[in-house]
Amino acid sequence: MPQPQALSALGTFLGQRLSTSKSDLDLHGRSESYFALTPPDAVAYPESTEEVQQILRICHEHGVPVTGWGTGTSLEGHALAVAGGVVVDFRLMDRVLEIRAADMDVAVQPGVTREALNQQLRATGLFFSVDPGANASLGGMAATGASGTTSVRYGTMRDNVLAMQVVLADGRVIRTGGRARKSSAGYDLTGLMVGSEGTLGLITELTLRLHGVPEAVSAGVCAFAGIEDAVNAVLDTIQMGIPVARIEFVDAATAAAFNAYAGTSLPECPHLMLEFHGSPDSVKQDSERFGEIAAEHHGRGFQWSTREEDRRALWAMRHNAYYAILASRPGARALVTDICVPISRLAQAVTETQADLSRASIPGPILGHVGDGNFHSVLLVDPARPEDLAEAKALSHRMVERALDLGGTATGEHGVGLGKLDYMQREHGDGWDVMTTLKQALDPKGILNPGKLVRSPGLSRQ
Repeated sequence: MPQPQALSALGTFLGQRLSTSKSDLDLHGRSESYFALTPPDAVAYPESTEEVQQILRICHEHGVPVTGWGTGTSLEGHALAVAGGVVVDFRLMDRVLEIRAADMDVAVQPGVTREALNQQLRATGLFFSVDPGANASLGGMAATGASGTTSVRYGTMRDNVLAMQVVLADGRVIRTGGRARKSSAGYDLTGLMVGSEGTLGLITELTLRLHGVPEAVSAGVCAFAGIEDAVNAVLDTIQMGIPVARIEFVDAATAAAFNAYAGTSLPECPHLMLEFHGSPDSVKQDSERFGEIAAEHHGRGFQWSTREEDRRALWAMRHNAYYAILASRPGARALVTDICVPISRLAQAVTETQADLSRASIPGPILGHVGDGNFHSVLLVDPARPEDLAEAKALSHRMVERALDLGGTATGEHGVGLGKLDYMQREHGDGWDVMTTLKQALDPKGILNPGKLVRSPGLSRQ
């Protein structure tokens, strides 16, 4: 447990917004994935940067671990307080601070979710593009370096965060980046903080890049006889420069899960789901060009539509893929792994992964953002069967090793957290030591999200 004087000091200014109730601790000890329940010792609900600053000053003084929390949708255990201490939940810091339409940027607090932001932007003709599927908080998305379905055209969080306000471990507040669209002034501290998973500081404000809502949008879905045909259609589409806004792959098992979960009637075979943005003429031309490519790769039944209700239904189905797959094995938990490879090696990575999974005794549907070489497997395990989890970890390990062999990465968008920590040495070599040095410089007591991302001796519960 944290030192009593630390909890007393936190309670003095937070009052009822410092919780030690079992239900609250358990809620913040769960993740969306397979990790065991890991409750913290207390949960703090700050309302301002000044309160976050005070929380960190107190925790720094007493050596209490601090873990940031957005909406809890991360998949690699990033927000689990493995050393106990205080979880800082940003749900009350959920204001859109300033929309600057002329500059196409917006300032937000970290607890704002992507859907809430886009709702507020509707009248401006602008939107925030990064769409990981879950209605995640923007602070959490920045901390994990999130991306998603639209990143093939609009980029990831690394491309769309212009500036931040960050509270460091000792309570110092810094501002990184700026609103100018480029700068040559010094180190890129914004880039350092994006993807740092709360190990270097807690984000209390973000300035985000916005994009214009396209004049026209078309979306469609196409079935393929096999995985290799679908992936090769993706390669041709990207290499021909067709400006897809989304190009998603789902395998036959995922299509079957959609049918059972949502009452759809997709053929139970691999599919690509696509979206095109532009003028009415350009989206028509792009859709037709893709149809020609799909036909060359034995695609069938390609249908596209510009009707908003059709597009919403298609992407709602895709965004619910995780829950549809979970429902296909009632009572199961999921080990969800993601890798990313150079686009030229995508077909090899997917087909070899599929062959590996076909020999497994547990289900592992494949889906992903194949336009940028990123795909996932949702490995379903029975919590009562330890051998299931062992097999899932072995399958995930082979996926990661394959990706690294092909010049890729252990994680394209989920982040490192606990689940991918063991691959950092192989992927980064001496660069991982440099990351650890940066961590030690900014957080010498190691209180910020200990046990994650970098080498860490860890902190025992106090």
